Amino acid sequence: MTAYDLGLLILRLVLGLTLAAHGFNKFFGGGRIPGTARWFESIGMKHGTFQAVVAASTEISAGLGLAAGLLTPIPAAGFVALMFVASWTVHRPNGFFIVKEGWEYNLVLALSAVAVATIGPGQYSLDWLIFGQNWRNGWHGLLISLLLGLGGAIGQLLIFYRPPVKQAQ
Repeated sequence: MTAYDLGLLILRLVLGLTLAAHGFNKFFGGGRIPGTARWFESIGMKHGTFQAVVAASTEISAGLGLAAGLLTPIPAAGFVALMFVASWTVHRPNGFFIVKEGWEYNLVLALSAVAVATIGPGQYSLDWLIFGQNWRNGWHGLLISLLLGLGGAIGQLLIFYRPPVKQAQ
């Protein structure tokens, strides 16, 4: 066991299980899918129920995929897509810092996942177990996670996001 591989395992588990917990919360906590759907629609995401199910499912699958280190750049792309959409639709007007509901936390989650995709998940991962090495790390991992994630996020925003018009007072 090397400190490098242990460090990657810890990072993957913290990032992945944190995101998966958000997805499980959308399904089973608070307002569940109907409440999440209403909130999504209130911020301008059309087809709220569809958005809520897709967001929750993506959070769970990307989170568990990164935690397990399975096809690592693909779940990292899920982090990028989710966090970009959240940053754009909810946090962008609030500035950078999380204490004012800014996009700081979203940036840390997304780019930490990209960093793992770039350096690879390490020896304590399903990628290593299945492929005998890290799967598509390095430049491939960086490009897959960023381009796939940003492409998915921009596509979702173009298709579904219609920000509410603010009423003049």
